[in-house]
Amino acid sequence: MVRRATGSRPAGRAEVRGARRPEVRLPPLESWTEGELEPDGDYDGRDFRDRDLSGQDGVGARFMDCALTGCAVDETALGRARVLDSVLTGLRGVGTGLAEATLRDVELVDARLGGTQLHGAVLERVVIRGGKIDYLNLREARLRDVVFESCVLVEPDFAGARLERVEFADCAVKGADFGGATLTDVDLRGAAPLEITRGLDRLSGAVISTGQLLDLAPVLAAAMGIRVM
Repeated sequence: MVRRATGSRPAGRAEVRGARRPEVRLPPLESWTEGELEPDGDYDGRDFRDRDLSGQDGVGARFMDCALTGCAVDETALGRARVLDSVLTGLRGVGTGLAEATLRDVELVDARLGGTQLHGAVLERVVIRGGKIDYLNLREARLRDVVFESCVLVEPDFAGARLERVEFADCAVKGADFGGATLTDVDLRGAAPLEITRGLDRLSGAVISTGQLLDLAPVLAAAMGIRVM
């Protein structure tokens, strides 16, 4: 009698590699009390709490082992900034500029953001948990080991981006654009609803549930020129 090995998967079943989550352990932090951010500033082990950073220029700045809590970031310029081993909680703002920034080992928790510019950015071992982000621009960005968890994404733009080991867990994705994107081990099964307006032909490398497939069927048919009567 042939016995099946414990834990083996049925033949032909696809396996998706899960994202590696960050393990951020902040050291004792020093409160940041200076006036404004500076271009190419270096912030190490600082605690930014309930600060209004709106309109400030921190282009090219480096944040290492930092906590930003309850800060306003309307139109804050952080292009090419590096945010490393940091926890960002309760950020709020519109038009935050993070183009070509690097976020590595970062937790973004309960953010309320709109029009955040992360095009060309690099995100590695990042968890975005809770909150709501409208019109998130991740065009041409590179995402590796990124988890969107218990959050709402309204019209996120992944056009031309490269996504590897990215998970959507218990979150809403409304009006997503995946045009020209490249997906590898992307798990969309935890997205409800999952609404994709562009780039259905780029979902090779992603996994969705049977229910999601049925929900997307009309859009898939239209994209393929199939008339359903």
